[in-house]
Amino acid sequence: MINDVKVKQIKVFSDDRGFFCEVMKFGEDAFTEIMQTNYTETHPGVIKAFHWHRYQADVWFVVSGTAQVVLHDLRLDSSTFRQTDVFYMGENNRLLLLIPPGVAHGYQVLGEKSVKLFYHASRVYDPDVSDEERIAFNDPGIGFDWEVKNR
Repeated sequence: MINDVKVKQIKVFSDDRGFFCEVMKFGEDAFTEIMQTNYTETHPGVIKAFHWHRYQADVWFVVSGTAQVVLHDLRLDSSTFRQTDVFYMGENNRLLLLIPPGVAHGYQVLGEKSVKLFYHASRVYDPDVSDEERIAFNDPGIGFDWEVKNR
């Protein structure tokens, strides 16, 4: 796994009323200080990739739908430089994913449902001081194949 990426498998407690889960709390390995929380919905089949931050860490939690999340380490000083990791997050695999600065990230919506994603940021967004860089989803330097494989 890419250095400094943290993954928490979410425990779901179900009963006849529904379910409950703790997503993130202070003291856990995947915890980081949060300065802003955002929410997005993305339609089936859409690819939102790639972007990365110089200073900001992101913490992602997919509430509904299924996302194929792709991370690619851009940090020259990292022992996992140029490594790519893939995570399947959503209703059938409830994960919390901490993405450190310098790691490009993006996702593709799988299935017939929109992805509903909360992402928490360690910095407040400032449109006058951009911390974000974009890379095309099909960038040859990353070389990720987004095609769904029938098996």
